[in-house]
Amino acid sequence: MKREAFLEKLRTGKPLVADGAMGTLLHDRGVGFESCFDELNLTNPALVASIHQEYIKAGAEVILTNTFGANRFKLERCGLEELLTEINQTGVELARRTIRASFKDVLIAGDVGPLGVRLAPFGRVQAEQARETFKEQIQALVEAGCDLIVIETMTDLYEIREAIAAAKEVNEDIAVVASMTFTRDDRTLLGDDPQKVAAKIFAAGADVIGINCSGGPNQLLRLLKKMKKEIPDGLFWVKPNAGWPEQISGRIFYPATAEYFGEYALAFWQAGARVIGGCCGTTPAHIQSIRQAVDVQEADTIPNGTTLEMTDEESIETETSEPSKFSQKLRNGKFVYSVEMQPPRGLATKKIIAGASMLVDSGADAINVADSPMARMRMSPWAVCSLLQHTVNVETILHFPTRGRNLLRVQGDLLAAHALGVRNVFVIMGDPTAIGDYPEAMDNFDLAPSGLVKLIKQRFNQGVDQSGSDIGQPTNFYVGCALNLTAPDPKREMDILKRKIHSGADFIITQPIYEAALIPNFLKAYQAAHEKLNIPLLIGIMPLVSARHAAFLHQEVPGISIPEGTHKRMQTAEENGTGPQEGIRIATELIKEVKSLAQGIYVTPSFSRFDYVAEIIENSK
Repeated sequence: MKREAFLEKLRTGKPLVADGAMGTLLHDRGVGFESCFDELNLTNPALVASIHQEYIKAGAEVILTNTFGANRFKLERCGLEELLTEINQTGVELARRTIRASFKDVLIAGDVGPLGVRLAPFGRVQAEQARETFKEQIQALVEAGCDLIVIETMTDLYEIREAIAAAKEVNEDIAVVASMTFTRDDRTLLGDDPQKVAAKIFAAGADVIGINCSGGPNQLLRLLKKMKKEIPDGLFWVKPNAGWPEQISGRIFYPATAEYFGEYALAFWQAGARVIGGCCGTTPAHIQSIRQAVDVQEADTIPNGTTLEMTDEESIETETSEPSKFSQKLRNGKFVYSVEMQPPRGLATKKIIAGASMLVDSGADAINVADSPMARMRMSPWAVCSLLQHTVNVETILHFPTRGRNLLRVQGDLLAAHALGVRNVFVIMGDPTAIGDYPEAMDNFDLAPSGLVKLIKQRFNQGVDQSGSDIGQPTNFYVGCALNLTAPDPKREMDILKRKIHSGADFIITQPIYEAALIPNFLKAYQAAHEKLNIPLLIGIMPLVSARHAAFLHQEVPGISIPEGTHKRMQTAEENGTGPQEGIRIATELIKEVKSLAQGIYVTPSFSRFDYVAEIIENSK
C-alpha cells in the first residue's frame, strides 16, 4: 500500500486493529526461547502461518511478519546471516499467502526489531553501520511486498533514528511506524521520557509514533496521553503487553485478560490511537476482544465522548500508583509474609537463591535483605536484592541503615538501589560498628531514621535531592520504619514513631515478639498519646529452636521478652528431643493470633533455618 493511502486510512473512521504476540504463541507451541524464531519461516512455515491465520480470524487488519530478529547482528549469533534475505522475504510471503486464504483485506507490516547491539556513544557500533544493517533487512522486506514497515520495541533514540532513516532511504513511498518501549518508571531504558520520545520520533520522519511492549494497557494509556499532548497532530500506534510478566514454577505468565484489553481499546481510541493491538503475552483472544470493542462503538461518538474519558482524579491516581506489588498487597488489605535473609559473606550466592526460591514456593510475599547485620562485613544488600528479583522473581525489601553513611553516600546508594529495580526500603539506624568485624570503622551518620524517611518520601519521591536539585525523575520508593513494642521508654518510642509516620513512612516492622497481647496494648497507648495508627503493621517473628536459644534471646538481646510459659514449653520439648518442632508450633500459633491485629509478619530465621520458616508459613496459611 502506498504511504499516503495508508495514512489516509488511519486518519478516517475507526482505528485499525493489529495482531498480538508472535513469540508468546510460538513458545506456547513448543518452540524454546533458545531457538531462532525467525528461522521458523523456513523450517516450520506452517506453524508461523497458523498464528497469522488465528489473528486474522480474530479480526486483525494488520499483521506483522515473523522477522523481529531477522537482522544481520542477531542472525550471526545463530549462524544464519547468509539466510537474511530469504528469512525476511519468506516472512512476507507467508503473511501474504495467509491473507489470500482468508479472503480479507489485511495489511502486511514488515517487522523490524532492535539490532541487539549498543550504538555509540553507549556502544561500539557506529550510526552508519547501524543504518546499513537496518537497510539490509528493510530492503528485503520492501522487495517482498510488505505494505508498511514497523520498527518496534526500541529502547534507544539513536538506534530508532537510524532505523527510520534507513527505511526512508530504501523507499520514501512506504509508511514507517516507529515504536519505543518503556520501563516501569515511564522512561526508556536510557532514561528518556515519553514527551521527548514522541518529539524525536516525529522529527526523525516517522509517519506513525508507536508505543509497544512495556507494561500493560494502563501504563501505555498514560504514555499515549503524554505523547499525544506533545504531538497533537500525530498518528499513534499502541500495542501493550498483557501486563508485567510473572514467573511461576519456571513458566512465564501475563496477568491481563482479553476482556481487560477490550475495555482499554476504547480508551486508547479516545486518547488518539489509530492502530491498536497487543504485544508480549497477548493472544488471538485479546485481539478479538479489541475487535469487538471497536466494532460496537460508533466512530463519531468517540472523539467527544465523556463516558470513556478518565477523570482528573483517575489520572492522578494512575500517575502516583503504588510502586510495588508488596505495597499493593498491603493497600488491598492482604496479610503479607516477609522473611529476612542475610547477604553472603563472600561471592557465593547459590545458597541464598535456593533459600529464597523455597520461601517463595511456600508463600512468602517478599524477602527482606539485611545490610551488614551485627556490623559484620557482607555482600552489598542492594546487589542481593537485584539478584533475587531477577533470578527468583520475588520482590525484596532493602534494609537501609543510616549509621555509617553521610549525606552523599545515602543519596548515591538510594539512586543505585532504584536503578537496580528495588522499590521497597526499610529504614533503620543500623548496628554500631563497635560490635562487629571492624570496630575501628566509621560510625557517624548525618540523618536519623526519621530524617531519612523524610528525604526519601519528601525529596527523592518528588524528583529532587536533599539540596533541592533535580535528579531527573521522581523515585518510587515504598518506605518502612522500625518499632520496638517492648521499648524500655514507651513514650520516647511512640514519639519517634510519630515523627517517622509524619515524615512519610508507609509501613512498620516491629522487633520479634512472643506475646500477641503486646499489639493491642501498644495501639491503644499510641492512640491515646498521639493518634490512631493508620499505616500497615508487620509483626516480627523469630522461631525458637531450643530452650537455650529462648534463654539467650530473653536475657541478652535488647527488646526481646519471652513469657515464662513459652520458656517452659521449649524446655519440655527439648527434653523430648523436639525443640525445633515446638518452636515452629509456637510461631505458627502466634501468627494465627496476629492475623486479626496486624497486616503481616516479618520472620527472622534462627540459624538460617529457612526450611523451618517455610513450614511456619505453610502451617499458618
